[in-house]
Amino acid sequence: MAKRGYHHGNLRQALIDAALPLIEEKSPQGFTLSEAAKAAGVTPAAVYRHFQGREDLLVEIAKQGYAIFADLMEYAYEKGQPSALSSFESTGRAYLAFARKYPGHYMAMFESGLSLNANPDLAREASRASAVLERAAADLLQDMPADKRPPAAMFSAHISAMSHGVVELYARGNPGARAPFPPEDLLETGIGIYLRGLGILPPDS
Repeated sequence: MAKRGYHHGNLRQALIDAALPLIEEKSPQGFTLSEAAKAAGVTPAAVYRHFQGREDLLVEIAKQGYAIFADLMEYAYEKGQPSALSSFESTGRAYLAFARKYPGHYMAMFESGLSLNANPDLAREASRASAVLERAAADLLQDMPADKRPPAAMFSAHISAMSHGVVELYARGNPGARAPFPPEDLLETGIGIYLRGLGILPPDS
């Protein structure tokens, strides 16, 4: 008798959906394809009809995550227009919102050790997401003197690193357990200090 799982309308997506909570619980490296198959209601052999192995499954999850992330960042950027500062701050908040709402995707994207260059589709979606923050950074930098203006890519990389640090240290697991401040406040004040150091924002009175 065939297992009920074989009748999934979209077994490939069902396996992805089954793997996401496993990633959240056990990390991208801590779950097995057999566990994902069991959660999806199919035999382990059925997984290999759609994925060559766990890394192939993680690539697909990360690709979907980057697509969602890029869409969210683009929406945040447009929502903040026409103010360059508002758009930039909005993309920062979107980073935290994505990490909270899609933790399994976030972990597959940033904690699985996947090489972006090994998969063109994955690299393309990741580049689309980073391009939004870089565009927001370029908007903020355009009024700075050329000789004092850092490259937009470097600027956005600094903010990405700050955002990622806040997520990893203060927005995962038990938020607030390691800091008396909300992650949003930590990121906002950190960005404010960074922008004041560049002279984009005036010093505090």
